[in-house]
Amino acid sequence: MRIHPKESSVVESVPVTTPPRTAFDIGRRKPVGFAIAQLDALFRATGVTVHETAEVAERYPGARGLRQLETALDLADAGSQSPKETWLRLLLIRAGLPRPTTQIRVVTADGAQVYYLDMGWENLMVAAEYDGEHHRVDRWQYAWDLRRREALDRLGWIVIRVIATDRPPSIVSRVRDALEFRGSNLK
Repeated sequence: MRIHPKESSVVESVPVTTPPRTAFDIGRRKPVGFAIAQLDALFRATGVTVHETAEVAERYPGARGLRQLETALDLADAGSQSPKETWLRLLLIRAGLPRPTTQIRVVTADGAQVYYLDMGWENLMVAAEYDGEHHRVDRWQYAWDLRRREALDRLGWIVIRVIATDRPPSIVSRVRDALEFRGSNLK
């Protein structure tokens, strides 16, 4: 497949594809879960949008992988800040839970502190966060997380913290229970 002239440029003497073209190729060629994680990162890093990527796809109506690209673009979210956050978001969506919003801004009652929750359901004040190893081994991060958790508890948030050893059925169950507790009628 040839690359349209609008889909490439030269950076420091190296030919590269534009972010929308790169997203087009990633979304249709990589395994879908991996593609979504890469699209999340690309969208976050470059500001490229689903719409811009779809415009590239319109130029190639018979290209291989367009259905997968459509699925990947539907699930991509620039608010995801790591592949594990993408994995967690996709796990919850595939389990039939409502699609969570990413990077929920929460301000403390006195307005002195602003926190961002990885993903969640703001109307129900339920969040899910993926805590990587640095949350446990970095002393500063660990202390910050404790104070943050106390503030979020005072504000009424239920925060489900997910770690590497958690099993998917348990994660889904914990999140579903929190949502049902808050009255979302997910049964």
